[in-house]
Amino acid sequence: MKCDSVHFIGVGGVGMAALAFLLKRRGMRVSGCDCSQSARLKWLSSCGIEVSVGHDPSHAAADYAVATPAVSKDEEEVKAFLGRIRMRGEVLAEVVSEAQDSIAVCGSHGKTTTSTWIAMLLIALGESVEWAIGGETGAFPVAGFVESAGGKGASPVLVVEADESDGTLALYKAKTLVVTNCEYDHPDHFPTREEYFACYKKAMSNSGSVIESEKVSPRSCISKVVSSLPFHNAKNAAVAAEVAIRRGHGEEKVAQALEKIILQLPDRRFEKVSFSVWTDYAHHPTEIACAISMARKECRGKLRVLFQPHRYSRTKAFLKEFASELERADEVVLCPTYAAFEKPLEGGDVADIYALMRSSSAAKPLLAPTCMEAWEHARNSYSPGDVTLLLGAGDIVKVIPKVREDAACGFENARKMRKIILGAGTNTWISDLKTDVLYEKVEAPAGRMGASVLAQRPHLMPWMAGIPGTIGGWVKMNAGAFGHSVSEALEAVKVDGKWIAAEECGFGYRTSAIKGVIEDVRWKDDKDVSSQEMLTLDDYLARRKKFPPGTYGSFFKNPPGDFAGRLLEAAGAKGMRVGGAYVWEEHANVIVRGEGAVASDVLALARLMYLKVLTKFGVSLESEVQEIARGL
Repeated sequence: MKCDSVHFIGVGGVGMAALAFLLKRRGMRVSGCDCSQSARLKWLSSCGIEVSVGHDPSHAAADYAVATPAVSKDEEEVKAFLGRIRMRGEVLAEVVSEAQDSIAVCGSHGKTTTSTWIAMLLIALGESVEWAIGGETGAFPVAGFVESAGGKGASPVLVVEADESDGTLALYKAKTLVVTNCEYDHPDHFPTREEYFACYKKAMSNSGSVIESEKVSPRSCISKVVSSLPFHNAKNAAVAAEVAIRRGHGEEKVAQALEKIILQLPDRRFEKVSFSVWTDYAHHPTEIACAISMARKECRGKLRVLFQPHRYSRTKAFLKEFASELERADEVVLCPTYAAFEKPLEGGDVADIYALMRSSSAAKPLLAPTCMEAWEHARNSYSPGDVTLLLGAGDIVKVIPKVREDAACGFENARKMRKIILGAGTNTWISDLKTDVLYEKVEAPAGRMGASVLAQRPHLMPWMAGIPGTIGGWVKMNAGAFGHSVSEALEAVKVDGKWIAAEECGFGYRTSAIKGVIEDVRWKDDKDVSSQEMLTLDDYLARRKKFPPGTYGSFFKNPPGDFAGRLLEAAGAKGMRVGGAYVWEEHANVIVRGEGAVASDVLALARLMYLKVLTKFGVSLESEVQEIARGL
């Protein structure tokens, strides 16, 4: 790999940062950029790597680029490197293959822990070690170099975590390949199990020697050291010790060094966040099973799991397995799918997990609009002895600082209520989670109910006939029907004691910019209403379908130039059901709250309807129902 300069697009990612460090150590001029500032960018800068926030085509002055798949191919900076972009895994494989002494750790689970323990163990035993690993462990960064006291000038052993997700594992030619285990994963890249396992076989055939975790029996002195660890980590520690022993280190010395090293786990590998909260990177059913088993040992009350699925393809491939493993918790709060760089995939959404679990009489999951609200529910539901487990490889990690903040002041003191004002009509959805939200319905003044207004002024808004709710709710959402909206008939709105002219209310299609409480309205005179609106109330009632009880009216707004109902019907939404909520057979844009329906049912069904239209037509529907939009 001969070049003078290389630029990393998305350098803040854990794997990208580690590779950038290795190339800098090999004498290249390394630069990188990311979409936002982070602690990792600051660390890279301290290592002499030029980093910047934001993408810029001017970065294309470098010889070539390494780009993360998370960055769009349409990004101008990516286009500027046309023909000069390489995959991270491909470049790392070259670095490993060119190293005089290298240890690559691969496997479906346990790669980060095992490679971390190998690097730490060899350093403790006096070797010069260079490493690039997909996780941090306390003060042990994602990449680094430690030179032994007596080994000045000698080539270090390179320890890397070898990722199989993009197939580049097959390119590795390591002196030693460690295989922790093999279990099918990454269906986005490997459509079949055979292709997945073939990637491992190729890497094994390329390597000088192979150490398979499943075939390692711990030496007697090592067995004593690892006996207190959970089964999976005992195997990870045993294989780390086996690597050191095969490199010529004595069993007793290895055991002594290992005893201290196994006290440290990489971040988010069953990491304790507070007195009752643990977090784990688990994003595969097998990993979830391990994390729940460990959490059970810490739990004296209710075990509450907050899980964010990682990628649509994995969720779809292991849907039944996810549901089965999660049902082992006492309560499950599901968070929106973390897409990574994937496009939404029908059948692979968090709502699919919810629907499957909801169909089981024993399972009563909850669905959260955001990860932060899932945490608020867990904190507000806490009782002594309970344990909360944060699982997933997505942005659920952003919840962790809030957990620590809340624990520091005490859960009972952490609530900071925020008010959400809702219309009093059918466009009201209130989550069934115990969050810090205080919902306040807008109530119209006495005598201002919709039916009353229509009775008094039948020529002004006859097209509003049949739309339930109050004037406050109508105005807030600019409600309407038959091509009309309530804002057409408004002259002014009284909000929090102040009259605001209709043209200053920011009215749009089923929306407004009104933030306060609507106290009163002034209507236009009948003479200001166009003659084409002068149909009778009976005319509109005759044209309007009678909605069943327990609906939200039209659920999604009509996209420009089309109708939400038409798109939903063409996508096959009619008759869909989640729990007690279902799509009305007479209109695909109407959700009915049937017997036993809960708020999470409605949110899950809305997500599935939304994804049907998005995947079939590429149209992103917007909810008319307040508060639902946050969960789509």
